[in-house]
Amino acid sequence: MNISTLLQGIASFAWIGFIGVLIMIFMRASRNQPAKGLSSLVIVLLVVAILLTTAGAGLVFLQANEYGVVISAFAPKGYRDVALTPGLHWIIPFVESVQKYSVAQQTYTMSSATGEGAVTGDDSIQARTKDGQQVFIDASVIYKPDSTQIIQLHINWQGRYEEMVVRPVSRAAIRNAVSQFGVEELVSTKRAELELAIRTEIETKLKANNVTMSDFLMRNISFSPEYATAVEQKQIAEQQAQQAKFVVESKKQEAEQARQTAQGQADATVIAAKGAAESAVIAAKGAAEARLVQADAEAKANNLLSQSLTSTLLQYQYILKLAPGVQTIFIPSGNQFILPLPNTTVPGQ
Repeated sequence: MNISTLLQGIASFAWIGFIGVLIMIFMRASRNQPAKGLSSLVIVLLVVAILLTTAGAGLVFLQANEYGVVISAFAPKGYRDVALTPGLHWIIPFVESVQKYSVAQQTYTMSSATGEGAVTGDDSIQARTKDGQQVFIDASVIYKPDSTQIIQLHINWQGRYEEMVVRPVSRAAIRNAVSQFGVEELVSTKRAELELAIRTEIETKLKANNVTMSDFLMRNISFSPEYATAVEQKQIAEQQAQQAKFVVESKKQEAEQARQTAQGQADATVIAAKGAAESAVIAAKGAAEARLVQADAEAKANNLLSQSLTSTLLQYQYILKLAPGVQTIFIPSGNQFILPLPNTTVPGQ
């Protein structure tokens, strides 16, 4: 409660008291009773009521978010050139009045939901895209009057700036922006561009009418039932196509995996066969070399045996020639025969 309201309340009680005392005076007078003292009281109450009423009418208190335009009968233009700022002010009672304007943030909502927007019922914006599709947009505009232009705002719109400026400017800007985009763009890649275009146009036009826009919120975009059905069918078809593509890719991966497995097995078989062949060659080569060594050793042994037998046989024949019928010959260990063996080598050989 501000001081002007308080003074007006006290003044109201003073007027009630004045009237009450005045009635008592008339009642006493009708009964021929003295009204001594009441006359003075009624005069005091009248003076107090007048003073308080005058003070209450002359004092104006504005809240922190309020500015006031003084409507004055004494001003040449009918109003003061400077708006009242928040705080306590004095105006000429009964000759001047104050039109208050809130400069706090305000939200104007246009929605299809009943009871949600500023207008009862479906208040969404109907617009057409550049390809002729109809869309419905729910939006909110957050704004406030420009505190530096309150006088001009009052001159142009008085208290009707919301319904005469904010609403038509916002709806027109939304329709203009939507007409620059295709419906596919609105539901996919261009929504941010749409919001920016709407925001820019609303901000510019509100500023030209002494209103400042703080923010624009595009809350929802909906479509006609026919288009919504078409979009749903398209999405279903795309999902089915994606599913089919996934199945094909899965089969390809399975086939590739089987091919790689078969290739690996074939490579392993080739490597095993190659290793076995190399082992067989090495084994055969080793066996052949061993056989050659063995044959060479056998040949050498046979040669030595042949030489030994030939020498022994000759010696034996020689001995028989010397003494036929000899049965036993004793030869000292490590010594040759007593008689030298004849040279059996054929001359010239």
